[in-house]
Amino acid sequence: MLAPNTRLPLARIIALVFTLTTLFPGVASAYVGPGAGLTVLGALLAFLAAVFMALVGFVWYPAKRLLRLVRRRSVRPSRPVTE
Repeated sequence: MLAPNTRLPLARIIALVFTLTTLFPGVASAYVGPGAGLTVLGALLAFLAAVFMALVGFVWYPAKRLLRLVRRRSVRPSRPVTE
C-alpha cells in the first residue's frame, strides 16, 4: 500500500487508464464508411477554421487598432503650418 502522501487521486488514475487504453487499443473490427470519414474530416476542418478565426480576432484586431492609432498620431502635424 502507498503512503498517504504518495497516493494518486482517483481522477489521475482514471486519466492514466483512459490514456493507456486509447494509445494501445486491441483489435478493432470496424468499418468507417466514406460518409462518416468525410463527416469527421469536415468537422476537423471546421474546428481548425474556428480556432484560426479566434486567433485572428484576438490578435489581428487589437494590432490593427494600435496601428491605426500610431498612424493618426504620426500624420497629425506637431505645430501649425504658417505661410
